[in-house]
Amino acid sequence: MRRLFVPAAAVLALIAVWAIYWLGMPRELVVYCAHDSIYAERILRDFERESGVRVAIRYDTEATKSLGLVELLLRERERPRCDVFWNNEMLAMLDLAERGVFEPYRGPGFARIPTRFKDVDGRWTGFSARMRVVIFNTQKQQRQPGMPMDAVFAGDDLSRVAMAKPLYGTTLTQYCALWDFWGGGKLQAWHRDIRRRGLREAAGNAGVKDLVAEGVCEIGITDTDDFFEATNAGKPVAMEPLRLEGGATICIPNAVAIVHGTKRIEDARKLVDFLLSEETELALANSRSRQIPLGPVPAERLPAEVRELAEWARDSIDLTRLGASRESCLAWLKAETLR
Repeated sequence: MRRLFVPAAAVLALIAVWAIYWLGMPRELVVYCAHDSIYAERILRDFERESGVRVAIRYDTEATKSLGLVELLLRERERPRCDVFWNNEMLAMLDLAERGVFEPYRGPGFARIPTRFKDVDGRWTGFSARMRVVIFNTQKQQRQPGMPMDAVFAGDDLSRVAMAKPLYGTTLTQYCALWDFWGGGKLQAWHRDIRRRGLREAAGNAGVKDLVAEGVCEIGITDTDDFFEATNAGKPVAMEPLRLEGGATICIPNAVAIVHGTKRIEDARKLVDFLLSEETELALANSRSRQIPLGPVPAERLPAEVRELAEWARDSIDLTRLGASRESCLAWLKAETLR
């Protein structure tokens, strides 16, 4: 009886195929990213070049970020496809952490971020923030230093005022903060009242920026990165921080977390360390979006605008205590949308 001869190389190849099939080891680190691709792409490609780790990125749309990716992570919780989640806000991270979506990690980057911008157990960590601001078209209305939020929404006709729909993004964070400050009943009444008076609702913060920059509206509520897009384009705009009762501001970090169940844990940790580093925060601070570093960085390496934002951020509320408010506020907003 003749024996079948199989070359050693073929045996090794079959073993490799078997290992890939059964272990399900992906070739790339999968990142779900809610931050604007125009800024995130460069950071993630820099990570690829420095680490040698290939990255596959899934972005979300302007209208639904970051809620769309949050809900996708929840649907995939039992069979995760994502390794690292880079969110553009942090309130949803509180909920995802409690639901067991994230893997704790407290690496070198975790230590440099202040406590009020991270989970104490290391399930997520904030970095490079932006702020909620009032944006003015200076050809129609002069900048008003120290302007309280009540003054933005004063008057019978609010068609001159723009704000994004609050179900998504940083407008949702703003609503959750107001829910915590006022209580649900007052916020709901206020929301319905400003809509009755003709508030211009945009699909997202970029839409608010456009309405004000083009003079369709005199004033709007948006984020600092959108404001800087308008100034970069030479639009006649100015800004002031959105101030809640008592003068508090809203500083909204990016946040990063490792997804529980990843098969690329070491590569995922490398990316988290990279995003939480001084160099990444400086890169985002010096980008066209002017993000605010949360960890220590040399002040002389920051643009003047970012140094001003950092001063405003000292008055920011502690978002880590808004988990319960987010749950209640989001449930109401979803029901309101279906009405």
